[in-house]
Amino acid sequence: MDKVKVGSLFSGIGGIDLGFEQSGFGIAWANDFDAAACKTYRNNFPSTILIEDDVRNINPCALSDIDVLVAGFPCQPFSVMGYRRGFNDPRGNLLFEIARFIDVKRPKVVFLENVKNLMEHDNGKTFLVIYNALAQFGYSVKYKVINATDVNIPQNRARIFIVAFRDIEDCDKFSFPQYTPLEATIDDVIDRSIKHDDIYYYGSESRYFKELNAKIVDKTGIYRIDDSGIATRKWEICPTLKANMGTYHDRVPIIRDDFGIRMLTPMECLAFQGYPKKYTFKGVSLKSAYKQCGNTVCVPIIKSIAAKLFELM
Repeated sequence: MDKVKVGSLFSGIGGIDLGFEQSGFGIAWANDFDAAACKTYRNNFPSTILIEDDVRNINPCALSDIDVLVAGFPCQPFSVMGYRRGFNDPRGNLLFEIARFIDVKRPKVVFLENVKNLMEHDNGKTFLVIYNALAQFGYSVKYKVINATDVNIPQNRARIFIVAFRDIEDCDKFSFPQYTPLEATIDDVIDRSIKHDDIYYYGSESRYFKELNAKIVDKTGIYRIDDSGIATRKWEICPTLKANMGTYHDRVPIIRDDFGIRMLTPMECLAFQGYPKKYTFKGVSLKSAYKQCGNTVCVPIIKSIAAKLFELM
């Protein structure tokens, strides 16, 4: 039997697509305009049709029909880190491109992911615009804020997940998964006994070297540097991985291992997003890899929701 087909907008490196694929869906086509992210996507989804272009240039009529439309649309305009510009930011207006695809394709389900601050942005008006954009096409909506810790991933990453149904009966039948308390620790994700490339370690030439060694005195927990300098707080789980890790290398979370004080590697960042070990970066810069890690999603959350949708469909 043919798989239930998914069309993916703002695909990035494919975290949402991966979660749906793991739950039995087939990815019919995907789109992103970031060249480095597309390179990573192609390396890991070699058989998927990927359209590398600005979504505003794409004619949805030229694409195959789908059952589910998914989109992790740009979150920076609505996040605290993105200064909450919302629809005043051109990236915020990309939401209406999703509506254009919905209008043409009329999928059975629309799945959206964004920062949890979306609900509070502009006193709730931004979320109301999104809700109404779905409702105008006759979709019924359910939504929930879910943290990576809810799926046993030790990262503080709360996001809102919006699921809209063309059929109100499907909406009534659907419920978000039940989650269990976090049991995993950061040391279930990283191995401090492994020596990594010197590029990840803070050497004596670093302006942070002395302070880091003074503050990070044992091989437990995880740290990070913020606007005020090296944070005094020791995190018991990984702090939220952010896209600015690709712009400012010192924003990558920091640990002490058996060989010194270092940043997390991109592969460790992917592990804190719940990606499988076989997922790889090839042919992209280290900065791009970190940016991609911060821009992607927690895959097990996607898989858990997609599994419920697969049962329903």
